[in-house]
Amino acid sequence: MQPAQFELGRDGEELAVTGDWTSVGMGRAADRLERALRRRSAKRVNVAGLGRIDTAGAYAILHATGLDASALRGERGDVARLMQLVQAAVPNRPPPIRRPNTLYSLLVRTGEGVAKVFLDLYHTAAFVGRLAISLGHLFVNPGRFRWAAAVAQMERAGLDALPIVAVTNFFVGATIAFLGATLLTQFGASAFSVELVGIAVLREFGVLVTGIILAGRSASSFAAELGAMKMNQEVDAMETMGVDSFDALVLPRFTAMLTMMPLLTFIAMIAGLAGGVVVVWAVLNLSPAFFFQRLLDNVGPKQLWVGIVKAPVMAVVIAAIGCRQGLEVGGDVEQLGRRVTTAVVQSLFAIIVLDAIFALIFMQLNV
Repeated sequence: MQPAQFELGRDGEELAVTGDWTSVGMGRAADRLERALRRRSAKRVNVAGLGRIDTAGAYAILHATGLDASALRGERGDVARLMQLVQAAVPNRPPPIRRPNTLYSLLVRTGEGVAKVFLDLYHTAAFVGRLAISLGHLFVNPGRFRWAAAVAQMERAGLDALPIVAVTNFFVGATIAFLGATLLTQFGASAFSVELVGIAVLREFGVLVTGIILAGRSASSFAAELGAMKMNQEVDAMETMGVDSFDALVLPRFTAMLTMMPLLTFIAMIAGLAGGVVVVWAVLNLSPAFFFQRLLDNVGPKQLWVGIVKAPVMAVVIAAIGCRQGLEVGGDVEQLGRRVTTAVVQSLFAIIVLDAIFALIFMQLNV
């Protein structure tokens, strides 16, 4: 076996290749040839002294020189035919046009982003439509519902999230009470800290903090689980066996989130009020009995129901976004990571927007 070699003529117009240009014997000759031709460009290739050559060697010579089979010299018909075959097999793609990073590039990226938003809305509408059809089939035939999978998801998305939801909302309620006690004491209205904690926790922060936690916890989990199944072609295998992926994968997660979100929101409200009670008792020396009596007299159950009403809507959004992004995963890990990140970001954004919309609606209804 002769090592692959090359030599450029003095005029730099003819390239002579010798030795064995094969995938085994070529070694680093192709890289050295590309580096040599960056400074000079050959117009002819002399293959008279060429030994053995295969498709790898032919492609390396054609790619480095940028020439075609007509530029060969040396009366080697076998090499010419191989070069022609390789040249025909390699797609003739023009080099990419490099445009400066100017206003044009900014407009292109902006247009691509807008188009991606509308395309994402289209896929979301398609997902919601298919989910509605699956729910309709479920109401017609409740026996097809997978209770075991739904209960397992209730435990993972609900019960397992209970500690972090309770602890987080406890400290949120304590923080609100501490701020109210610090500021309202300056005006001699420290007792109104009870109303501040009650309205803030029951109306807004209980459901909002719970939704944010579940968006980061459950939406990412749904996207990762379904995305991994898509990567392993498990979803395609289920469809091949006649199992509806929505009935088996989406509906149990959707039902679990819709069931557990109001319960977690209620527990979050209790934990937030408990944090407020501790701070008000420790800082303002107001007893828990006074706190709850003033809460019942001045806040009432209406604020509780205002917060609870938001929970099912946020649960639907979190479950739908997480499952849809998971089912959109392609065949590589990069797609999985991107879809999981998108699921969390979209869920957080949707929760905050929904909370603002609910605030406007309740303001117009004077609730």
